[in-house]
Amino acid sequence: MIRFVKDSFVVATDGLTKRFASGGGVDGLDLRVRPGRVYALLGPNGAGKSTTLKLLLGLLVPDAGRVLMWGRPWQRGVLARAGASIDGPALYPHLSAVRNLEVHARLLSLPPGRIRRVLEEVGLTGTGRQRVRTFSTGMRGRLALAVALLGDPELLVLDEPQNGLDPEGVVALRALIRSFAAAGRTVIVSSHLLGEVVQLADDVGVLVDGRLRYQGELAALAPDGDLERAYFTLTTPAAQGRVA
Repeated sequence: MIRFVKDSFVVATDGLTKRFASGGGVDGLDLRVRPGRVYALLGPNGAGKSTTLKLLLGLLVPDAGRVLMWGRPWQRGVLARAGASIDGPALYPHLSAVRNLEVHARLLSLPPGRIRRVLEEVGLTGTGRQRVRTFSTGMRGRLALAVALLGDPELLVLDEPQNGLDPEGVVALRALIRSFAAAGRTVIVSSHLLGEVVQLADDVGVLVDGRLRYQGELAALAPDGDLERAYFTLTTPAAQGRVA
């Protein structure tokens, strides 16, 4: 059952469906993502989180349903207002972080003036001239986030961005995402780190077997702050016959 009642959303989907011959996908998703919020997409492995994000960004074509962004049907012109890190962008290991960002800025027809700013935002200022092939997994993740921020987006879509980050990086990412939302912008993030979601998200959607089992405010799902208990109540086999 959809918990939101407002009419204005940054992202909304109606009956969004995508199935694969090998199995998996999503069925009849009615997402509602409000402006200035952090929306966390949760679910077990294979629940459809990455598929959902790729459908929102036009990286997959739905079998049925539609995606609206800022109330308008999906189109590349509207998508230009979004930044994303899905499976990470193409990074060139023989180039420095700065040169990688210059390449992506050129590909996106963006001015290079924001490169220093985004390096500061993701904590890579001191390694901007270092070749990416020397980067750790976490540093590559930070660079992928910098690419997503290059266009100064109004919407940020991130697929499990905490992967590979050390504790300091996780805390820094949390602060960056919260400040992004505090400025009136919107973040959609998939994650399997429930403890981090409690500190990060305003709203959550819980996917199970490609279907939305819950959508609404985090505080309504876990009023006592025990997201782990609420999550497993929704995702365990005993809950599969119930709709949240």
